[in-house]
Amino acid sequence: MESQIIEIDLADWQVNAPNQEWIAGLEAGKVLYFPHLAFELLESELSLLTPEIRDPKKRNISLDERGHLKGAAAGVDNQLALALMIGRFREQAQTLVYSLLPKYRGQLRLAPTSYRPTQVETRTQSWRADDRRLHVDAFPSRPNYGERILRVFCNINPDGVPRVWRVGEPFETVAAKFLPRAKPYSRWQASALKALHVTKSLRSEYDHLMLQLHDGMKGDLEYQKNAGQITMPFAAGSVWVCFSDQASHSVMSGQYMLEQTLHLAAAKQYDPSSSPLAILTRLAGHPLV
Repeated sequence: MESQIIEIDLADWQVNAPNQEWIAGLEAGKVLYFPHLAFELLESELSLLTPEIRDPKKRNISLDERGHLKGAAAGVDNQLALALMIGRFREQAQTLVYSLLPKYRGQLRLAPTSYRPTQVETRTQSWRADDRRLHVDAFPSRPNYGERILRVFCNINPDGVPRVWRVGEPFETVAAKFLPRAKPYSRWQASALKALHVTKSLRSEYDHLMLQLHDGMKGDLEYQKNAGQITMPFAAGSVWVCFSDQASHSVMSGQYMLEQTLHLAAAKQYDPSSSPLAILTRLAGHPLV
């Protein structure tokens, strides 16, 4: 299997000039890995590196675009420190993305920024929610009609522990395997889900198929074991970037990570034909949104 990791030897969040090979690789579903691009924690922020700082009822701590912090169990002082730390990472993540991908400037929609202090191995989840299984990201309640999910991850583990992923096959290979197994799309079922407020808007055929891929991959234990894949330890003090709706991945272990999600209309890519929407439309043979 062709490598799905592009390693980039940069140590500055501001990229001097866009690189077409990196851009094409990212839009083809590869992971850009920056092993020497560290997020520098302040001395006062080291005390925030504890799982107890998270509200046990919440999966992550997040900072929304208005600066509102959610998911923290800490007192007022620690909540302010968390907001400042997460907000500083958000600014650096955007600097990286816009200097890597200048065409995206003005086109990206900012999602909340998260801090994930929990050890991956200790999480108990259903098989559908278990991100230790290879999958592509798709959201059951939030149809996105082909909008891309661009993510910047940063391992801030203070003890040098890597965050270990498995990175799987290219998206079109995955789609070719699982589309024939997909249940057919039903507009009346999609309408019923919207009427019952199970989904926030009408689920398109694209969203239906993405969920079928997500669930099909996670539910096939033989595929999980034998699919083309590599184990990738992302070192402490490193950053990696991918379209998580396209890069087949699973999160096997690690603790203490910052993450920024940004959304992009598929038509605004450098190469819209490389998007999951374009690939699934081509394989299905008809429009999906």
